[in-house]
Amino acid sequence: MTVTRIEQKERTRRAILDAALRLCEGSSLVALSLRQVAKEVGIVPTAFYRHFDSLESLGLALVDESFVSLRAMLRDVRRSDPAFADIVDSSVDVLSRHVKEEHDHFAFIARERTAGPPAVRHSIRHEIELCERELAADLARFPGTDVWSSEDLRVLSNLIVTAMVATAEQILLAAGRPEAEARVAQTARTQLRMVLIGALRWRSSTD
Repeated sequence: MTVTRIEQKERTRRAILDAALRLCEGSSLVALSLRQVAKEVGIVPTAFYRHFDSLESLGLALVDESFVSLRAMLRDVRRSDPAFADIVDSSVDVLSRHVKEEHDHFAFIARERTAGPPAVRHSIRHEIELCERELAADLARFPGTDVWSSEDLRVLSNLIVTAMVATAEQILLAAGRPEAEARVAQTARTQLRMVLIGALRWRSSTD
């Protein structure tokens, strides 16, 4: 079957992304060189620029890949069933499955969140903030939160997303050990339920 130029370009782009993930394993994007990536893919360094402006732009593409599908899946979970308990269980299940399926991507995120180039760190923070904003908007639809202030909704969404980020990193550490993975998931469910039990009793200040 004949491969078109567009298909070949997409294959090379995918190969560059995958090579970067492999080469960054155990270190960070800041320690990677463009020549290393090009050599791994089997292209000349100048060919890299047909796909990405820089290593940072490559890192931004990896961040985008990691978060877009996860945010979409978690959004679907929240909108499919209004029961808090079901949302907790489904969200943890979705997160656990996605992190395991996209292990290399989330290992990249866990490393670059603190050690990556400034633009990549900023992009990760931005994606996490988007998760918080979307969650806050969805929480406002649930019974009992209609009298909450927007700031209190933001605080709750921050607590939940922070817990989910920590859970994703724990899932990575437990990878390949089913019992450890199960404990991480159960701890995450308990944490989120405890947060939500307290939240359901909360009343925003009128001062």
